Amino acid sequence: MNPTTLRRITAVLLFLAAAASIALPFLSATALTLSIGVIAAVAGVTQLLRIGQAEGTKGKIFRGLSGLFYLVAGIWVVAYPIESEISLTLFVGLLLIFEGVMELAAAAASQAEARGLVLMDGVVTALLGGLLVAEWPSDSLWAVGTLFGISLFFSGFRLLAAPAEG
Repeated sequence: MNPTTLRRITAVLLFLAAAASIALPFLSATALTLSIGVIAAVAGVTQLLRIGQAEGTKGKIFRGLSGLFYLVAGIWVVAYPIESEISLTLFVGLLLIFEGVMELAAAAASQAEARGLVLMDGVVTALLGGLLVAEWPSDSLWAVGTLFGISLFFSGFRLLAAPAEG
């Protein structure tokens, strides 16, 4: 598959995910929260299954504690998704701020034609993250899905509008 076709397919998938997140913000935020919980639980199980591969007693203890932490945290998130979503809202806000700052740094370091689009993506993403953190925790049950969807939309737009990088 050529790179242009792959970029277009990726952009369409980002637009679809953005539309779903914006149209159903509570559902998308809850799905995101549950996904993180399941991934954490699976990571915990894999850590526990690999205890025997750790060197020495201390290595086994640390791997076991790490595995238990991931497993318990993952189960907690799955068992209490709404409460976990409130914490996730703060995390996503901080993550969007960080992503936006990294996009701004990439724009500053780039001489590419798409520099303006990268700059716009960085500003929008950082502002969305800032809004999420500023309104936390009052808007936790809908904001993650909505703001995540908006961020996905701008990422898809940038992917389509920017010339292919060589």
